[in-house]
Amino acid sequence: MELGSASMRCYSPTMNSKIDNRGERTTASQPPLSQQFFQFAHATSVWIGNSVAFLLAVAVIIVWVVSGPFFNFSDTWQLVINTGTTIVTFLMVFLIQNTQNRDTLAIQLKLSELVLAMKGAENKYAATEDLSDEELQALHDDCRGRAEMTLNQLEGRRKAAAPPNGNRTRTPVHHKTTSRKAS
Repeated sequence: MELGSASMRCYSPTMNSKIDNRGERTTASQPPLSQQFFQFAHATSVWIGNSVAFLLAVAVIIVWVVSGPFFNFSDTWQLVINTGTTIVTFLMVFLIQNTQNRDTLAIQLKLSELVLAMKGAENKYAATEDLSDEELQALHDDCRGRAEMTLNQLEGRRKAAAPPNGNRTRTPVHHKTTSRKAS
C-alpha cells in the first residue's frame, strides 16, 4: 500500500460540513446545541480579538476610575468592577479553551494528512494525539533512539572520511555574539 495514495485520507466526523442557504458552514454530525455554541464561540472570539473590543474594555475601566470620586471609592464601587471582570474572565476561559481545542485539532488533522501523504513516513505518527502518556513516551524514546543512531552513523562517516595522518585542516568556527547594553 502506497502511503501517498489519494485513497488514504484522515477524516473527522466534524469535517463533514455543508454550506447552508445563508452561506454559513453547518456540520451535519453535531447536535444543534453544539453547533450553536461553536457559532457563538467563533463569533465571540473573532469580535473579542479585535482592537475595538480592547478599546471598549479600556473605556469601561476609564469610566469606572473616573466614577470613583462620585461614589466615594466605596466598597460597592470596587465590587462592581471586581464582579464584572470575574464574570467576563470566567466566561472567556471556556471560549478560549473551545477555540484552542478546535485550533489544535485542525493542526493535528493537517499534520496527519501530511504524514499520510508522504512516502516513507510511518503511519503510526498520524494519530499520536490519541495515544496515552505511556505510549507517547515510548514513541518519544523510540524517536530519540533513532535520532541518536543516525547521529552516530553521521559521526562515523565523518571520521572515516578524515585524512589518515590526522592532519585534518579545520575551518575556523565563527560564533555570532550579541552584545547587550546595560540598562
